[in-house]
Amino acid sequence: MSETPEMSAMLQPERAPQWLDPLTHKLSAPGSASLVTKMQGHMRFASQKSKRAAVLMCFTGDPEAATLPDDAEILITHRTPSLRNHSGQMAFPGGKVDRQDSGPIDAALREAREETGLQPERVVPLAVLETIAVGPSGNPVNPVLAYAQEPGEVWSASPNENDDVFFVPLSHLINPDNRFRVTRLGWSGPAFELHGYVVWGFTASLLSVMIREAGWEEPWEHKDAVDLRHALRSSRNGEGHGF
Repeated sequence: MSETPEMSAMLQPERAPQWLDPLTHKLSAPGSASLVTKMQGHMRFASQKSKRAAVLMCFTGDPEAATLPDDAEILITHRTPSLRNHSGQMAFPGGKVDRQDSGPIDAALREAREETGLQPERVVPLAVLETIAVGPSGNPVNPVLAYAQEPGEVWSASPNENDDVFFVPLSHLINPDNRFRVTRLGWSGPAFELHGYVVWGFTASLLSVMIREAGWEEPWEHKDAVDLRHALRSSRNGEGHGF
């Protein structure tokens, strides 16, 4: 059963800008995990593991806008290709919920600070998604939706973990020209082209769900699916493990 662990850090959905309000309510409601699980397809395997993690989906953009503003962006990182796990993948900042963390919000904010220099006091947590089992490992993850009106400078603050950190315009991710589907051994999932990188797997599933549930999606599934190995070999990701 999906669940949202208890947390002491304060959610403040009332501080969401109007353009993020519908998404905040949608992802706060029961069933948020199933939205992502369905998008991930059969790469998701159930797990009873106690090891938990959290990721931060941090938006920025005009706080006064009623609809998606032109300057809306979301924070993304590229994991260093030499890492043992998830090497070369595009990801949201995040990691293991440590003992000193009160819950997924604290963990996501701490990891974002350690990885990207994003200061927690600049970030307003809006919603925590139900626990999602990720990939073949089945590790349980709680994505945290957040907003930063003035996030300040971000950078690769932990080069051992990531070698590129930036805010990507939502308009780029929504643009059908930058969206496609990848396939591998009978599995198929959404993907994004991002300045030579390929965003796929859990991160692409989360982005796809957010774009759809916020009502920002434009028709994009009009191209043939691309073999995942080919897409990665032609990218800047530097991935290769398991392919």
